[in-house]
Amino acid sequence: MTKTAQDIILKPIITEASMDALQMNKYTFKVAKDANKVEIAKAVEELFGVKVAKVNTINVKGKMKRMGRYQGYRPDWKKAVVTLAEGEKTIEFFDGLM
Repeated sequence: MTKTAQDIILKPIITEASMDALQMNKYTFKVAKDANKVEIAKAVEELFGVKVAKVNTINVKGKMKRMGRYQGYRPDWKKAVVTLAEGEKTIEFFDGLM
């Protein structure tokens, strides 16, 4: 079964640190746990029409949460920091956030 770009790139991550990284052409996304760096790069290029220089991935452990006397964990997820090629145009979605 082939994965589409929408199956790989789940949503953008908007935090203070990820907004600061935009100046260095680095964009942060929540991605599918089973996606590799090559698939992530192709998905970003297909969705946003930009050239990707490199991809860094981080497996994020789910946090412990409590509801009264019951406790559990949020699900684990994967984060990708995508660096665009030098001189590449920005991703329009993030332009309105800066």
